[in-house]
Amino acid sequence: MANLKRTEEEVMLADAARGFLDDAAPVSHLRKLRDAGQTYDPALWKEMAAMGWTGILVPESAGGSDMGHAAAGVLAAEMGKTLVSSPFLSSAVIAATALRQVTGERSAAALAGIAAGDVTYALAVDEGNKFAPDATAMVAERVGNGFRLNGNKTFVIDGGFADRVLVLARTDARADQGMTLFDLPSDRDGITKTAQAMIDSRDSARMGFENVQATGDDVVGTVDDAMSILKPALEAGQAALAAEMTGLAAGAFGMTVGYLKERKQFGVTIGNFQALQHRAAHLWCEVEVTASAVTNAGRALDDDPDNAALAVSLAKARATDTAKLAVIEGVQMHGGIGMTDAFDMGFYMKRARVAAEWLGDYGYHAEQVARLRGF
Repeated sequence: MANLKRTEEEVMLADAARGFLDDAAPVSHLRKLRDAGQTYDPALWKEMAAMGWTGILVPESAGGSDMGHAAAGVLAAEMGKTLVSSPFLSSAVIAATALRQVTGERSAAALAGIAAGDVTYALAVDEGNKFAPDATAMVAERVGNGFRLNGNKTFVIDGGFADRVLVLARTDARADQGMTLFDLPSDRDGITKTAQAMIDSRDSARMGFENVQATGDDVVGTVDDAMSILKPALEAGQAALAAEMTGLAAGAFGMTVGYLKERKQFGVTIGNFQALQHRAAHLWCEVEVTASAVTNAGRALDDDPDNAALAVSLAKARATDTAKLAVIEGVQMHGGIGMTDAFDMGFYMKRARVAAEWLGDYGYHAEQVARLRGF
């Protein structure tokens, strides 16, 4: 059993993150971005880089701190509490984990760019309504010493502004094998992007690839063996997303408890009503148990990454369920104002809904847990 207690370094990291984000990126900051038609704040991203957050999973040789996945989860959870909109998961977690699986000057330079906050990445995997990497249909046809990519990707988080994109494509006609991961500049000839702000005010894009040329240098890892690179990157992203959702649940819970202590009916605060106390206590328990599952997933990725899938899927499934419960209870216990745009609870609900779908929904991860446990 992994040690679920935070280390001294992780406690200090969480305290520093909370102090910074409460000032620099409260929920009101997300509201201002939305109202201005923006999906993220480049200046905030550079501040995160200056604090070393963008290099949390980058080796020290490339300018990072290499603190590990549990530490990345600590940061993601703190960001979730105030719904920070940034490319942290796409760039500092998913792309960094993928790129560190390979050696060479190109990957080292890319990791250094991520750590410095100079380069942002998006992950182009989804093609249908649900997360299903194994069902990838995009074709990367071999042409001479290179490849020609044709197809479409959807739900590319941060794809509207990312500098580069990791693209999963099929390089072998056999359905059960032959996928390759490419690292491409997002403005390469033949790539079209239709950017759109999602309901949670974050960026996503549909991306089209028409006769996009790629060379052998654009391949991340080995041709026809994408999943050896992508699997640890996806699991890192799923664990960090679970941490963000747990932070989201904690943020919504804190807002709800604050309201229960202030709102009065019949001359007393509604927090004195036993029915609401029971519901709040139940939600607190769910958040705490899920936080333990998230910590366990981070420890598994740090200590035994080849066998972390069960812990990661358990964390993502629980975080999805807990975030849903937190926002539903938050809206109901706030009453009518919980449904208004003027009140922040709606932002939490929308973020929880989008996060539930990204990198596999509850059903996907519940199925993974069942399969890995032999059912």
